[in-house]
Amino acid sequence: MLSINAFNTYRIPQIFDYYRPRDLREALKLLESVEGAKVVAGGTDLVVDLKYRRIEVRALIDISRLDELRFIKLEDSYVEIGSAVTIQEIVESSIAREKLPLLVEAAESLGSWQIRNLATIGGNLCTASPAADTAPPLLVYDAELELVSLRGVRTVPIEKFFTGPKRVVLERGEILRSIRIPVSRNVFGWSYIKLRRTSFDVAKASVAVLLDARDGYIVDARVALGSVAPTPVRARGVERSIVGLKIEEAARVASERVVNEISPIDDARSTAWYRLQASKTLVSDAVWRAYERLLKIGV
Repeated sequence: MLSINAFNTYRIPQIFDYYRPRDLREALKLLESVEGAKVVAGGTDLVVDLKYRRIEVRALIDISRLDELRFIKLEDSYVEIGSAVTIQEIVESSIAREKLPLLVEAAESLGSWQIRNLATIGGNLCTASPAADTAPPLLVYDAELELVSLRGVRTVPIEKFFTGPKRVVLERGEILRSIRIPVSRNVFGWSYIKLRRTSFDVAKASVAVLLDARDGYIVDARVALGSVAPTPVRARGVERSIVGLKIEEAARVASERVVNEISPIDDARSTAWYRLQASKTLVSDAVWRAYERLLKIGV
């Protein structure tokens, strides 16, 4: 058996079967019938886990080239993104840049250009890391996830998708097919701020904000955070507390109330105390930045 250490992690010390299905139905049949199989698209998280033996698999089912999972389209009331769309494709999408600027801003912060060209939005969600960059924007956008299996299709609000670190509601035989994001008629200012150790690192803490205001008063606020709880969290208490306030007061109150919404931990990237203190500043700054962008739009 190959040894694993910091110097030879280019090796995957496992033997497994590899499948590249021709279409989504074939992928679902394989996932249902092959014991111990896992779905892979970009593999930017999964391959690392395999190298370090954090997980073991008997087979990989590669869905990265399935046309049924590779699209970004605008319908009347929502934008739909296939789960195998890469993060860089979201960054470069004219639809996403026009309709989902907050998601694009978060996508641009994810890793390096090389990673963004492999990593997929579906993988970023299904890995269920509390630090997933696309999760906070999709939470404030009220996204819904379409899950498919041989048994049929079901739709899950993203707020109910994550059940814990590395855990989601996907059942055996299910694949995340697409993400649907409602397109609001309201105009929002937006902001995604991410605190990290290096430019390519995952977040110590992150916050996404959508904001609407009239005559200096907040009329709609949406706030979500990453890397400060077992799952990405929608800070609904913060949202309720700042609606009706002027921006100066809203930023202050958001900073005070966010501590009631999060439960950070100590880990290799940060301490719980630092995440708690940082979240106060991040939320305040993100509220201000979203407001300033709203003013530039001219609302």
